[in-house]
Amino acid sequence: MFKRWLRRILSAFAFLLLGLILGGAVNAKLSLPDLKPWHRVRLDDVTAATLDRNFTFQDYAEREEQLFAAVRALETRIDRNDRTSVNRYHGGSRSNPQRAEKDWNRSYETEPSTTLRGGALLLHGLTDSPYSMRAMAGVLRDAGFYSLALRVPGHGTVPSGLVTAEWEDWVAAARVGVRHVRSRIPADAPLILVGYSNGGAIALKYTFETLLRQDDPMPSKVVLLSPMIGVTPAARLARWIGMLGMVPYFEKAYWIDVVPEYNPFKYNSFPANAGFQTSRITRALDADLGRIGAAGLGDRLPPILTFLSIVDSTVSARAVVTSLYERLPANGSALVLFDVNHLAGVDEFIQPADLETGQRFIDASPRRYQRVLITNTSRDARDVEARVIDAGVGAVNHLPLGMAWPADVFSLTHIALPFRPDDPLYGYEPGPSSPMVNLGRLSPRGEKGVLTVATDALMRLGANPFFEVVAARTAAFVNR
Repeated sequence: MFKRWLRRILSAFAFLLLGLILGGAVNAKLSLPDLKPWHRVRLDDVTAATLDRNFTFQDYAEREEQLFAAVRALETRIDRNDRTSVNRYHGGSRSNPQRAEKDWNRSYETEPSTTLRGGALLLHGLTDSPYSMRAMAGVLRDAGFYSLALRVPGHGTVPSGLVTAEWEDWVAAARVGVRHVRSRIPADAPLILVGYSNGGAIALKYTFETLLRQDDPMPSKVVLLSPMIGVTPAARLARWIGMLGMVPYFEKAYWIDVVPEYNPFKYNSFPANAGFQTSRITRALDADLGRIGAAGLGDRLPPILTFLSIVDSTVSARAVVTSLYERLPANGSALVLFDVNHLAGVDEFIQPADLETGQRFIDASPRRYQRVLITNTSRDARDVEARVIDAGVGAVNHLPLGMAWPADVFSLTHIALPFRPDDPLYGYEPGPSSPMVNLGRLSPRGEKGVLTVATDALMRLGANPFFEVVAARTAAFVNR
């Protein structure tokens, strides 16, 4: 009797899962726009299988040269209707990467402006490119660090590159990058990993694997911005739906979003596989931390400095605290949280759990890491201060910053943290003149249904009004 009921339950579950998968594929076919060449073409990017220990960064750069030659060839073949002024794959577009002083989609190196003190590998986020590491590379340059901002496989070329990329490819590429950075600095100089969003997950995975295997250079310190630690479980189902993309009739099932590619240095379209890989790598990180604890290696973890917005629609601030920081030793790590702007008048419209995060973060219970909350000096002031609680104590120190919230901003965002306010692409303040499109100063207010992209994508804050906090604390951390 029990076995019969069990078979029925399992059969019902299988039919339900199949229905969800087929329903998702049908919905993608009917609701998503037509795919473009950059959604279909398959480029020969590097994979974990090709990135063995003999693969050098020079080899990596040569492969990139071939990839970008293929992208330029694709641009010459696009349909006339796609030759718009904001299509990154149209050579005459304001969004074409070639209009910048350099194509920031590629890996690049930055030399220190002072005496060489160490080296750093910079890892960008999902659907992103090394462009997002420009400001951090400048911070490290001024602190005396050579840096390599690495283009992670599947990124910087065409969105279809993320249809097949796996997190193992990304970590294997990071190993190539680390070995190159280590070769560029003295043997006793510190090696830093800097990871933004998914790049943060890659930096941590490299660190944890290296600690467990002890077969590659170990970083001295790790800096994370909006790190990908906790993501929604729905990404796993998206992967199953995406598998139907192999059937030509359901080719759109590979995609969660198909959006015009108006950003020169970041994909707007989003493949289902990309979300699935973030789910895989975050689960792998959790398993690695468990193995590190079981092996008694926790005290050998390097110090970690993290910057994170309390409200983040991509990653969970709570997961960063509970899944990572509460499992770190007392090794000089620090966590900096950016609160919401309490003077913006939107507290009543913010989830209560998000508002409570800041209060719980600076409670009186001692932690093994330093806590810093960037928040309003009072409920009726736009000025901000740093509320600092050092490791092992519960007392709060109030440090004035001489900074204030912009009047029309109620919070930071997942994507804003590594960008200066005058960034040419994402900045909201006037900066150096640029022939390229600027997305940060857009403020769309008008009729609905007119724009070809969602207004929330254009209204999302793209730069960090408190980037100098990130810069100053990072410089102090790496040189400590």
